[in-house]
Amino acid sequence: MSRGTRPVRITVFGAGSVGCYIGGRLAAAGAEVTLIGRERIGAEIREHGLQLTDLHGADVQVDAAAVTFATDFAAAGTTDLVIVSVKSADTAGVGTVLAWALDSGAVVMSAQNGLGNADALRESLPGHVVLAAMVPFNVVRRGPGHFHQGSGGGLEIERHRAVSGFASEFEAAGLPLHQHDDFRAVQWAKLLLNLNNAVNALSDLPLREELSQRSFRRALALAQREALDLLTARGIAVAKLTPVPPHRIPWLLSVPDWLFRRAGSRMLAIDPHARSSMWDDLEAGRRTEVDWISGEVVRLAAAAGTDAPVNARLVTLIREAEAGGGERRWTGNALVADLRSQQAAGKPSAKRQPE
Repeated sequence: MSRGTRPVRITVFGAGSVGCYIGGRLAAAGAEVTLIGRERIGAEIREHGLQLTDLHGADVQVDAAAVTFATDFAAAGTTDLVIVSVKSADTAGVGTVLAWALDSGAVVMSAQNGLGNADALRESLPGHVVLAAMVPFNVVRRGPGHFHQGSGGGLEIERHRAVSGFASEFEAAGLPLHQHDDFRAVQWAKLLLNLNNAVNALSDLPLREELSQRSFRRALALAQREALDLLTARGIAVAKLTPVPPHRIPWLLSVPDWLFRRAGSRMLAIDPHARSSMWDDLEAGRRTEVDWISGEVVRLAAAAGTDAPVNARLVTLIREAEAGGGERRWTGNALVADLRSQQAAGKPSAKRQPE
């Protein structure tokens, strides 16, 4: 995108934890940033500014005057790039707003969980470049205006010539963009890892503590193996985002704790206080994104004329927790036993991977 010598103008639509973290880092690097979100977050930023930290020791301070905060997209004015980071359930509504208010030539980046958000935005914005992107790291709110990156990883985005118009700003912010030709394979790889969101929310434990327990890892391995069986049966590619190939991760998750601490040490490189966004949503009484994570596996199975009983059960348990019922503090042994009983009662999803 051509903008001469002025700063690139970026609007973050959905200024929650991830949106504030990415927008704040971009503002600190010199971009002109507008955050669109709830007034509660805006009041915090006006009073405290932004403090952006990570597990490697970074501590970035952003003065309140360095960002514009609004609750209405109309306040964004002319913008070069819109980063959409709302919950998946809100994507259609955001598309409607952008179709009315977005400048011609602006690029839209869908930095959301799930598989179909960029496609939904493209339907609303046929005249704009809409790019699917992925945020692999966890961001937690530590206090008023303080957002902490609790795990590692760089931003992933589908390859497009439009990326060159803003890639240098992300590089300067310490958030380099890694481009991919087959981005759906990247999304499936992230979704496989995100199947832990439901397990973590049901454990009521920090991520590192949960993943340190073999029983919870076995619960996650059941969900991942079920998804991988379906993906393999349907010939759907999965990208390799970690040192361990995706089809070997369920095996790694199932090994004894002492071996996992060695072989899976990178999976445990997480801030000790970090939790999944699904846990955050349950704590705040918000609707979770389980339908766009575990629910994607259920839909994949339905399209193949079969079932995904493990992931269907995780969807049910999270929905019960959303409604204020059900168990919110499962032990690992109880959860894996429950999921195995559902698996035994359901149809085999596809060719079984070895344990």
